[in-house]
Amino acid sequence: MRTSSPPPPKPRKKPPPSSPTLPKTMTDPDLIQAALDARANAHAPYSKFQVGAALRTAAGAIITGANVESASYGLSCCAERVALFKAITDGHTDFTAMAIASHGGASPCGACRQLLAEQAPAATLHLIDSNQPETTTETTPQALLPNAFTGDQLPTDD
Repeated sequence: MRTSSPPPPKPRKKPPPSSPTLPKTMTDPDLIQAALDARANAHAPYSKFQVGAALRTAAGAIITGANVESASYGLSCCAERVALFKAITDGHTDFTAMAIASHGGASPCGACRQLLAEQAPAATLHLIDSNQPETTTETTPQALLPNAFTGDQLPTDD
């Protein structure tokens, strides 16, 4: 009597990805997801324009920020600056990338461009449309603010 070998095991279904909207081909999916998550913490009762930012340090840490609005609009702070200030306050000084998530994938304002040019000049910036996070625009502080004014241009004590 012949015994047949057992049937081959059925292939296991792959577990669902942690974020089905972010393909694995993205440059930095963890950073992008952190920016999308930070956006949910935005305090934007006046403009209703929520922005989240996630900053990657050279050591690999991810520092997040969200925009915070004030009734006195000039006192509001953008997500990019919140993330930068938080990172610097925590002792980080070397940054490799920042993801910025907003409706439409908006570009940073002038003040944020200036700070990015000074504090994270070599960083890759990922501009993310929160409605289509699989589509990102990559740029750099240099491209957003060419010929930026930096501390190198300030006079030194001679």
